[in-house]
Amino acid sequence: MDARLQTLINDVDALIRTLLDEERRQAPAISKVAPSHRDGAVNLIHYAELRQHDIRALQAELSALGATRLTTTEPAVLTRLKAARNVLSAFAGEELVYSSSEVSDGFAVSDDILEEHATALFGDSPEETHSRIMVTLPGEAGHDLDLVRGFAQAGMELARINCAHDGPEVWERMIEHVHTAAAEVGREIKIGMDLAGPKVRTGAIAPGAAVGRARVTRTETGQVLTPAKLWLTPVGYPALAAPDLPGRPCLAVQVDGDWLSRLAPGSEISLLDNRDSRRHFNVTQIEPGQPESTVPAAVLAEGQRNAYIANSTLLEHDWEKTRVSGIEPTERKLRLAPGDHLILCDEQVSADPTPGTTPRISCTLPEAVAAIEVGQRVQFDDGAIAALAIGKQSTDDGYVEIELEVIHAAPGGTNLAAYKGINLPETTLPLPSLTEEDIAALNFVVRNADIAHVSFIRDSGDVEFLLSTLADIAETAETEEIAERARNLGVVLKIETIPAFENLPQVLLEGMRHPNLGIMIARGDLAVELGFDRMAEVPRLISQMAEAAHVPTVMATQVLENMAKAGLPSRAEITDAAYALRSEVVMLNKGPHITDAINILHRMSTKLGRSQRKNRQLLRRIRSWGVEQQPAE
Repeated sequence: MDARLQTLINDVDALIRTLLDEERRQAPAISKVAPSHRDGAVNLIHYAELRQHDIRALQAELSALGATRLTTTEPAVLTRLKAARNVLSAFAGEELVYSSSEVSDGFAVSDDILEEHATALFGDSPEETHSRIMVTLPGEAGHDLDLVRGFAQAGMELARINCAHDGPEVWERMIEHVHTAAAEVGREIKIGMDLAGPKVRTGAIAPGAAVGRARVTRTETGQVLTPAKLWLTPVGYPALAAPDLPGRPCLAVQVDGDWLSRLAPGSEISLLDNRDSRRHFNVTQIEPGQPESTVPAAVLAEGQRNAYIANSTLLEHDWEKTRVSGIEPTERKLRLAPGDHLILCDEQVSADPTPGTTPRISCTLPEAVAAIEVGQRVQFDDGAIAALAIGKQSTDDGYVEIELEVIHAAPGGTNLAAYKGINLPETTLPLPSLTEEDIAALNFVVRNADIAHVSFIRDSGDVEFLLSTLADIAETAETEEIAERARNLGVVLKIETIPAFENLPQVLLEGMRHPNLGIMIARGDLAVELGFDRMAEVPRLISQMAEAAHVPTVMATQVLENMAKAGLPSRAEITDAAYALRSEVVMLNKGPHITDAINILHRMSTKLGRSQRKNRQLLRRIRSWGVEQQPAE
């Protein structure tokens, strides 16, 4: 036998033995998964072990023989290796090592198992496609049935509610609207709800002066296009909301009601603004108040110059004056540029953004500050600002301070506001994956929805805590129906942190103890933690591992985002959407043109469903490529 061929046979045999040895070693963990996940757990073990070896040389040699490239082994790893071994036996003129029953139908069975899991978790997929469309519901969905109806008619197959916003009363109305819309379009629309998990955010920043601006808009040559506007309402009365008028928003202020009642259309109001500039406004609209009162509900006054108005500003009409109130303090931000220093502390104090000083800002989760070590990265506001911990100390009062040096921001500096997200990609946080608020929301999900999307998963311990929490809910449920809902609730683990990616096999194996499981690839948070240079690879690796486990996936974050927000997709995001449609679910976020985005994604899903299955191309007939037969001469 050719020495090269014998080497290949030895290598494949050794690889198969290695996978079977690992399967035996992991038998206790495999035995704990739900019966419906046993095949997936075994294949996951095989795939995870396969990816511990560099088999690129073996792939090249097998490909050169025309055997297999081993590039789509995920659905049935051992089946593919056994088939490759049989091909090598055929080349060597030997009897086949594995029977046809050991190598046939492995992929088809695995695909069927994955589709069964996806259908149980997410509902039926449309004909000719394996992907479903999930739409994030905006708050308006709680009072606008037509909005939800439009989503359903366009092709929404799952609805997502973010528990970080609104509350149970609004959630209930959203769910009712989804059920109504689903009944009207004649198909099931399952409802998933996001549990926020512990959020690490910046603390408060001391507010600025209570000064508001009434501003004009001008042409390029300086002519006034729209006037500056004051919206005056009486003190002690419910404030009427300012109208949405062309130009800059109205500056809403409160004044004495009796003074306000003496104004009429055309009345002139004068003032000395906060810059000691004299300004004049004329009354253009009066909204009447209660029938029995002479005090108007609101007065609109317009001027031709910008005015800076504070709560101490005096307004004058016909020699009578009133003092302005009701202006909120201005929001201030920290301006940080590369090379700047910043102190992150666990003391809950308001940051002082005075220029020329090293700002000191708190963290909403003090435990996170104590966990940071020197040399670790700290990222703010979805990675817009990145810093490196260069020092750590405890104050005399027992608080922890981390000195940070900014290593990434815009060249001229980037603003950091209060209560913006903090990512700690290299820090082990001593925090539970479910907060008390999450557990309360999980109880709501069990009783009202179909799927819980669980954030902040880092390792198998977080998954174990989630499943034990569901078991507690089932055990203490007031009815057997609710207990059964808890035991069979759809669970989607959000893979959004570096630890979750690194521990993915263990996370999946622990999650497979639950019968109704999926994962979400949260690309936005992953990009912040990993850096954009790895985002071309990591979502694909996660998707491959999930496919090996026969666990369905949701591809999330920024799919057709430009389309949803601006009404026109970019070429790049159409390509990205096509990639996302390899997953069992594609998630769309909110935007004024979201219905159009659903329509486009639905059409793409139907088209691509005939030519791709996960990362495998299905060679359907392409009529336009037919070569016409030339007539005989």
